[in-house]
Amino acid sequence: MPVDPAYIGRVYPATEPYEVSREKIREFADAINDPNPVYRDRAAAQALGHPDVVAPPTFAIRLTLSAGHQVIKDPDLGIDYSRVVHGEQQFRYARPVYAGDVLQVVVTVENIRAAAGNDIVTTRADVSTVDGEPVVTAVSTIVARGTAA
Repeated sequence: MPVDPAYIGRVYPATEPYEVSREKIREFADAINDPNPVYRDRAAAQALGHPDVVAPPTFAIRLTLSAGHQVIKDPDLGIDYSRVVHGEQQFRYARPVYAGDVLQVVVTVENIRAAAGNDIVTTRADVSTVDGEPVVTAVSTIVARGTAA
């Protein structure tokens, strides 16, 4: 079943607040095998002008991936997850993610188009503090293979 382009512009509710901890940042840095001390040591981060431990640039995927599931699981959109592959990902930062941040994500369907028998769905996930300060925007494109009309 094709993905309906009428859903371009649909905005999903903000996720529950997520408190970024030093431990989660360290675990993520370990998972990507990045030994940078600013991801582990508050003093090293502060020496570079940061208020606390800094998250690696791709850490935002920890938040945006689960927020994006709102789109994939939306029965109105009709995406068959068994046909989905990840097409593209980008992050645009207003500022780094720091330990102690309390963040939430709002996802918007930016575009839906058909190409070569596939539906291509682009979403924007705006990550901000619970006080509304923009932190990062993640743009993700998924391809639903063989579903286009």
